[in-house]
Amino acid sequence: MQYGRKLAEAVSAPGTTPLIGVYDMYSASLAARHYEGLFVSGFGFAASHYGLPDIGFIAWPDMVAFVERLRTALPAAHLLVDIDDGYVDTEVAAHVVRRLERCGASGVVLEDQRRPRRCGHADGKRILPLDEYLAKLHRVLEDRDDLLVVARTDAVDEAEMLRRAAAFAGTDADVVLVDGVRGVDTIRRVREAAGDKPLLFNQIGGGRSPRLSLSELDALGVDAAIYSTPCLFAAHRAIDGALTALKAADGLLPDPAAEPGGVGVAESTALLESNLGGGVRPEPAAL
Repeated sequence: MQYGRKLAEAVSAPGTTPLIGVYDMYSASLAARHYEGLFVSGFGFAASHYGLPDIGFIAWPDMVAFVERLRTALPAAHLLVDIDDGYVDTEVAAHVVRRLERCGASGVVLEDQRRPRRCGHADGKRILPLDEYLAKLHRVLEDRDDLLVVARTDAVDEAEMLRRAAAFAGTDADVVLVDGVRGVDTIRRVREAAGDKPLLFNQIGGGRSPRLSLSELDALGVDAAIYSTPCLFAAHRAIDGALTALKAADGLLPDPAAEPGGVGVAESTALLESNLGGGVRPEPAAL
């Protein structure tokens, strides 16, 4: 299917391509109603699959199995997968990339953090020496076929961000990501450092980076944007609110038919049944 090529074409098209973070099959099924591009978020997967923070607990077989289920249900979606630091070892990183490509991933994001790793918008990040990361990146690039590869730096110092963005742009990586960028001026400088290489921007609710619309990102020369957590944080708020209301109502369930946009067994089943036929498709934008 050449999923990597299709994602590369979307990233190179005019405008900033959005990729929505999903954390389980249900969130992915809903997100695919609205967007063609999905981001398999490490933050969300660690939270959903393990109930743990995004500090390095993910085991690669769990991530590969999840992506395989996603591709089976959603054959038309772009699937960009967060593989953290490639699970520490260079040989493991290359093996995981081969496995992900074979099960239908469109692309991967490989970061330059050293263990113990942290969420890209958290304190305490440490990075690998540049030559050590580049050796791992080159090995991954050698082992991929069609897969799109995003080279990501978690450098905190701006001069080091720019140095690494330029170094990544000089490789065969398809896209450059500098995570945790704190301001628009820095985005402009990263854009210049990356040269002609496509640029990815990561937005996370409550994170370090500025909140920017797709139009604003496009004006800054950003080619794609990942939204790591809107589904996860919306679920957090909605579930907590629903259970608070259920407790206050003495355990009386609300009537879905009486609520605008209410969801009951019929609506939920219809969503899940759509995956049996090869997945949901994004709804067309209003004219």
